[in-house]
Amino acid sequence: MSPPDRWDFWIDRGGTFTDVVARDGEGNIHVRKLLSDDPEHYEDAPLEGIRRLLGIDEAADPIPSDRIRTIKMGTTVATNALLERRGAPVCLVVTHGFGDLLEIAYQDRPDIFALEIRKPAPITSRVIEVDERVLADGTVRKTPDLDRLRADLEAAYAQGIRSAAVVLLHSYAYPEHERLVGKLVREVGFTHVSLSHEVSREIKAVARGSTAAVDAYLTPILRDYVARIRKPMAASVDLRFMQSHGGLAEADRFTGVGAILSGPAGGVVACAHVAGLAGLDKVIGFDMGGTSTDVSRYDGSYERVFETITAGVRLQAQMMHINTV
Repeated sequence: MSPPDRWDFWIDRGGTFTDVVARDGEGNIHVRKLLSDDPEHYEDAPLEGIRRLLGIDEAADPIPSDRIRTIKMGTTVATNALLERRGAPVCLVVTHGFGDLLEIAYQDRPDIFALEIRKPAPITSRVIEVDERVLADGTVRKTPDLDRLRADLEAAYAQGIRSAAVVLLHSYAYPEHERLVGKLVREVGFTHVSLSHEVSREIKAVARGSTAAVDAYLTPILRDYVARIRKPMAASVDLRFMQSHGGLAEADRFTGVGAILSGPAGGVVACAHVAGLAGLDKVIGFDMGGTSTDVSRYDGSYERVFETITAGVRLQAQMMHINTV
């Protein structure tokens, strides 16, 4: 059993409300519900919930880390940033001749009879084509022109872009060129680099590239958010975040591509657990929040998808199968 003065926190930060459930050292359960955004009264809802439960009145006072054992959180920060296009400016570095790879994509027409086509806003701010080519069998047709690429990257850096996604053809099988380019991107000074073969090592260039771009778009936002949560407490506090596939990630491993369904995935896991306690093995999950409602299905195992379109962006990653209305 935990020492008497150490607490565990489980937090769901939704678009409208934030729910904080805590267990003190004696096993008592405490619950608080706050508005997710209430800047006149507090800066961050999860931190405010923790402060209230621990009896800390002043927002400037540090949170006593020795009283916290674990914090586990699901959040819609990444989801909302993608929906509202509030991610970090991203430079897409792609094989020469494929600068419009993500814009053309698969030429999907969700509504084939629509007379006025409104395409989702792009998530990349700049595209750089790198003169390189690896064939499908691994034959190197052209090694990367790093001198020219450096000049292009420095121009993007001067523009204020600090995050990059590198998407080269056939890198899922032959990633050497992506590694070379990624190293150069970091040397130029970019603070975040998403290599497509690391983010989603799959054969499809469009889906792999789009997934890498999303990761580069959202990860800097998540890092800032994690840093804000960490700031008033010691680094020793065990802070973990729910991922889209239903597992937990340590705070420093919480990235954009795994955070899209962070909040809703926690609802699916909770639904399955409660169903098990009730002796049920087939249930429909109905998670109604202030912003949206998430519907899921559980029949003894979690249903997952491996490619989906969210906010007009194609993602190739393992996620809970959730329908949002």
